[in-house]
Amino acid sequence: MKIVAVTSCPSGVAHTYMAAEAIEKAAKAAGIGVKVETQGSIGIENELTASDISEADVVVITKDMDIKNTDRFKNSKVVKISIGDAIKKAPTLMQKIKDHVEKKNS
Repeated sequence: MKIVAVTSCPSGVAHTYMAAEAIEKAAKAAGIGVKVETQGSIGIENELTASDISEADVVVITKDMDIKNTDRFKNSKVVKISIGDAIKKAPTLMQKIKDHVEKKNS
């Protein structure tokens, strides 16, 4: 199982990267492959490729700021969450995603 995520916050600094780290840590703990793109004050980092997106079971996007290039995800299952939930509730989110995908695939 694999997810990709895009994080961005209003200031484009700390919370963007805190959310990315929380998602990465929680996904790895849940046994989920993960790649996170950040859209911070210095621009897009760790940009998701078309292959990354097509291979992902779910795309997680923080919804506090407009994410650039969202048309990339038009054929993907997208989950939108707040930046705060990405930071504080990442383990719960990963478990819900894992349960959903496993149920869908069984």
